[in-house]
Amino acid sequence: MEGEKSVKLHGMWASPYVLSVILALKIKGIEFEYIEENLFNKSELLLKYNPVHKKVPILVHNGLPISESTIILEYIDETWTDPPHLLPKDPYLRAKHQFWAAYLQQVSEMLGKTLTEGEATDEFLNEYTKKMDVAEEFIKADMFPNENYPSFQDAKPGYLDIMLYSFFFGASEIVEEFFGFKLLTAEKYPFLASWTKALSQIPEVKDVIPPKAKLLELFHVMRQRHLQAKS
Repeated sequence: MEGEKSVKLHGMWASPYVLSVILALKIKGIEFEYIEENLFNKSELLLKYNPVHKKVPILVHNGLPISESTIILEYIDETWTDPPHLLPKDPYLRAKHQFWAAYLQQVSEMLGKTLTEGEATDEFLNEYTKKMDVAEEFIKADMFPNENYPSFQDAKPGYLDIMLYSFFFGASEIVEEFFGFKLLTAEKYPFLASWTKALSQIPEVKDVIPPKAKLLELFHVMRQRHLQAKS
């Protein structure tokens, strides 16, 4: 395929940002070598390729490193120009996809911080509910005005689909385990729940999702480390 000589991805199995890049590569049909990184003992290559943030994901294409998941997804789409395309070619539609992806990332980061710290305060729950209410109402109106719910029978997932699923695919079970409430119910968020469920049925998505039991175990460890650091 055009532009494909050497593609390597440095990642960590539980990272939603790494998952977004893996999904993009799979959906675009790009062969790549995956390199698992230990973020508690970072490799020399990781530090060499991303000396600023020292984080994954890092895509290395023909020896050239690209960091930050959103930038990587745009790079993939612009480098491998054959369909399916991750982002629309129309600049306005493209900007809307990027806006909502950034919004969902903010919600996900807020949720991740709360899960790590292990305390769902009333303030957090109110803020989270407000943000998800906005996502439920306005993403549907803005991105899918003429459809009941997103469908992928005749189309591959794109940039915004990938971001949504990467940020929220395992969050509901983890939140219920930790705090005893459901995150993304079909009753409260029918559009978002249906969208996520439709994505979960796609073969490229099914093949790469981390085991939820393993995710729960990891968050328990992270939570314990945070509590120990505070004491």
